[in-house]
Amino acid sequence: MHQEYIIPDPWSIVEQGFDPEMVKSSESLFSIGNGAMGQRANFEESYSGPSFQGSYVAGVYYPDKTRVGWWKNGYPEYFAKVLNAPNWIGIDIKLDGENLDLHHCQKVDDFRRELNMKEGWYRRSFTATLANGLEIAFQSTRVLSLEWDELGMIDLKITPLNRDAEVVFTPYLDGGITNEDSNWDDKFWEIHGISSQGNRAFVHSMTNKTEFHVCTYMGNRITLDGEVQQMEAMTDEQPLSIRQSYTVKASKGQVAGIEKYAGYTVSTNHQVDQLISAANAAIDQGMETGVKGIMNSQAAQWKDVWEMADIVIEGDVKAQQGIRFNIFQLNQTYLGRDARLNIGPKGFTGEKYGGSTYWDTEAYCIPFYMATKNQEVARNLLTYRYNHLDRAIENAGKLGFTNGAALYPMVTMNGEECHNEWEITFEEIHRNGAIAFAIYNYTRYTNDHSYIPEKGLEVLIGIARFWAQRATFSTDKQQYVILGVTGPNEYENNVNNNWYTNFTARWCMTYAAEQVASVQVNHPEDYNRIISKTGLSEDELQNWKEISEKMYFPHSEEHGVYLQQDGFLDKELITVADLGKENRPINQKWSWDRILRSPYIKQADVLQGFYFFEDHFSEEDLKVHFDFYEPFTVHESSLSPCVHSIQAAKLGRMEQAYTFYLRTSRLDLDDYNKEVEEGCHITSMAGTWMSIVEGFGGMRVKDGTLSFEPQIPNQWEAYTFKVNFRGQILTVRVDHQGASYQVNKGDGLTIINKGEALTVEPSR
Repeated sequence: MHQEYIIPDPWSIVEQGFDPEMVKSSESLFSIGNGAMGQRANFEESYSGPSFQGSYVAGVYYPDKTRVGWWKNGYPEYFAKVLNAPNWIGIDIKLDGENLDLHHCQKVDDFRRELNMKEGWYRRSFTATLANGLEIAFQSTRVLSLEWDELGMIDLKITPLNRDAEVVFTPYLDGGITNEDSNWDDKFWEIHGISSQGNRAFVHSMTNKTEFHVCTYMGNRITLDGEVQQMEAMTDEQPLSIRQSYTVKASKGQVAGIEKYAGYTVSTNHQVDQLISAANAAIDQGMETGVKGIMNSQAAQWKDVWEMADIVIEGDVKAQQGIRFNIFQLNQTYLGRDARLNIGPKGFTGEKYGGSTYWDTEAYCIPFYMATKNQEVARNLLTYRYNHLDRAIENAGKLGFTNGAALYPMVTMNGEECHNEWEITFEEIHRNGAIAFAIYNYTRYTNDHSYIPEKGLEVLIGIARFWAQRATFSTDKQQYVILGVTGPNEYENNVNNNWYTNFTARWCMTYAAEQVASVQVNHPEDYNRIISKTGLSEDELQNWKEISEKMYFPHSEEHGVYLQQDGFLDKELITVADLGKENRPINQKWSWDRILRSPYIKQADVLQGFYFFEDHFSEEDLKVHFDFYEPFTVHESSLSPCVHSIQAAKLGRMEQAYTFYLRTSRLDLDDYNKEVEEGCHITSMAGTWMSIVEGFGGMRVKDGTLSFEPQIPNQWEAYTFKVNFRGQILTVRVDHQGASYQVNKGDGLTIINKGEALTVEPSR
């Protein structure tokens, strides 16, 4: 069963009624971010119930030393932790001497939270009766500005309802924050200085080891019935925090308010000695713009994002809410403005997975950003990997690979591998293939043929060299095999000849060789530079060709399918339908030993290959493999339902495709995997977009032309999406009568609709 406490709404995430059991889940779901920083939706006032505090700064991390029972050669030295940063949202509130804490109130009524995705703000309101009998109305609104990405704003209001009251606001900055997880209980932050200037305060912290300097700041303004009060703060500096108190006498029905302008300035963007002056400039900006101005700016910025990225679904509010939530969170996490950043699996919503870069970016996120932003944003994501090529070669070297072979990390912040589970770190090597595929996918979609000669070919050569060395010639089979791997299905470790890995390896070597030949002909200067730099020889290219031609793929004649790995048919093949509900999810109910011996598949594995490399297979091939593998798939990875939705749609199974779509789009909202309190699944959210555009819309690029095979779920009346294809903006609308196309920007476009060429003229 999944939770259903989020109220369906097309543009907002809404919770009504206070349930302490849901606080941690809501802290994830109502998270906000602006690409440069983000935070969980923790209460501003103190709360003594269970809560998971979380504030994060993009690109700031700590290399937490690996903790293992015994060391293995090649083991990553650390796990990169996205750091829980100093907290700036806190505002303690005393009312007639009584602390406001929802965990201890006599009564809480009319509790409501709203995350308004259309305009980019988060609001919480309630009425409460305190232990001293005072009744109050509370409202707080929070924004992380997209326009000024170092600036956050809280507008908090308290109204005494049954008598006059003394209200004491104590906004604070807390530098004494720790992560929920630390391998050795290391201290991640050092405080370098705490200071105040009037109604402003600053905490200058530095991360240990990585030495990122961060200034956490706040500037406060008190209001009464909306009028600004000239008040000086009572300031209390502690070793790790700073608090500023303001006392307001509010008559019954009067609104006492505090505006808090706060955020982070970081040494990645400023000189260390300029952090406080940059913070003061941000406070000035906030106070001059004011609450209303910031709200207007935020609405305008989000209007621009939605103008291109929105998907409109008519006739299905839950599906509409789901897709917008996914698109909103992706844009809160990464806007494509800073090529040094990437997309962490939890974004700014939690600490799990270290907040680092995974293969999810290349496999799932690049298509979304290519089509809803522009090719520069996607190119930045590819350049991020090019900039890490030397580290990828080092990573491979630590495992014994030579001659410039590159193994990209499973998890990274700076190009170094920092994933701590050996079966993933050493064996889930298919991630290399996703990085090569992203270069192909980008070139195919954008028609930008400059990236490969400039940067991409060096990456492809390093990856091909890795595969050529990782394959082993089997004298028994007289073919090349790849031993001891973990495929995308992480419920099988250390298997031989995972089909997806072997197929990916062959494809990478073939594609790299093709691109070497193409660059030699079309970009001779780049070719000479790259050959000189890499020392690539004809013998080596011939070796790639031989391995590719003799690659072994496990296959079952009886079932007519490629086998997920050599031993798959040795398992007891009981389908998920015959697995009792009490066993689900198996990753929380079963021992790892039992999972590894089971036939159950965490996410698309063979079917991931059919998704990436669909041009190599017929629809009948897909049908046979889908019918064989999907019944064993438990979809306990967030990356699973979207691929299955796309494949089901391709097979014309729209009811099944729709079910998978709802699961991927509402994975977090309905908490299918019972783990949303740890944070949202940001990277898989791009897969939700793909489920509609590539699944229901059937969008592909064929021979340089956009092609569509549009279908529509019975539950919908219509759906509309936009794509930026090579600088032209195309709007696609699908209803039960068919599809219509409109060019909103550009000179017109020839597309293919259900196999027929169609010229779309620009709208005037």
